[in-house]
Amino acid sequence: MTTTFSDEQLQLDNQLCFALYSASLQMTKTYKPLLQSIGLTYPQYLAMLVLWERDGLTVSEISARLLTEPGSLTPLLKRLEAEGLISRTRSNTDERVVELHLTDAGRALKQRAKDFPSCMVECTGQSPEALLALRNQLVSLRSALLKTT
Repeated sequence: MTTTFSDEQLQLDNQLCFALYSASLQMTKTYKPLLQSIGLTYPQYLAMLVLWERDGLTVSEISARLLTEPGSLTPLLKRLEAEGLISRTRSNTDERVVELHLTDAGRALKQRAKDFPSCMVECTGQSPEALLALRNQLVSLRSALLKTT
């Protein structure tokens, strides 16, 4: 069965995809000065968050965690290595596998980023509970969308 949409339903401001996209852009813009203070871009920050959770992951494991392709991470990871935040080494058991380890500087950076979540709560003007509920809804939406692709 095909559903037809009225002109109003096809207006930009009525699109869930645009609300998510524009909110994501604004979130990234809000993070920018915080991340500049520690010398990271937003995608680098996401990779570092994964490594701060669990050091010693492979490129494929980080890629899976970030829902991205491993090849798209390689330039980002090379920059983090050049900045002395991580080391990239070939696995002893499989030379095709690249393992990533935090350096002392990479571990120290976590301490400098520890206040970012509370700064972001403050920037939104929302309560922590409201933001948690929103995050949970978005995770649920992402999970449902992952099942369709």
